Amino acid sequence: MELLAVFLIAVGLAMDAFAVSLCKGLAMGKPDIRQMLIVGVWFGGFQALMPVIGYYLGISFYSYITDFDHWIAAGLLWLIGLNMIRESMSSEEEQMDASLGFRTMLVLAVATSIDALAVGISLAMEGGGIAASAVMIGVVTFAISAAGVRLGGMFGDRYGRRAELVGGLILVVIGVKILAEHMGWF
Repeated sequence: MELLAVFLIAVGLAMDAFAVSLCKGLAMGKPDIRQMLIVGVWFGGFQALMPVIGYYLGISFYSYITDFDHWIAAGLLWLIGLNMIRESMSSEEEQMDASLGFRTMLVLAVATSIDALAVGISLAMEGGGIAASAVMIGVVTFAISAAGVRLGGMFGDRYGRRAELVGGLILVVIGVKILAEHMGWF
């Protein structure tokens, strides 16, 4: 997969973590560098780990689905993207506390990285390796999450929903691109 496509996927996946990071920063008031790093490591680490798990799950059953793998890859990205778009338009307010405890961060990191598991399966369908993609996804999420904590402390959750909307749109467009390439549309 192209470097730009992986980068855009990483940005799209990071938007859930960004939205949660904004809320964390808001709850913290004035977060320090240590708090920013903790959130970034949790979210970035899980966002890097989950595609690897998804990739190896995808590889294990790839031979059974090779004739329609592009539909699966595109479909997973569309489902993830459309769900992110739906959540961005939801009127439900998420309550967030300032806790950076193990249990709290584990639950948040897993919840914000489930999408990355499905993306790992999609990457397996595309072929190629996972290492560079996982590292890029993790690093981008780390940076965006750490910045989200800082921005949350400064501006509140004003941009969280828009970020999730943009992330969802990016994933939907990449799904269309994958399908279009496999169908020979361009």
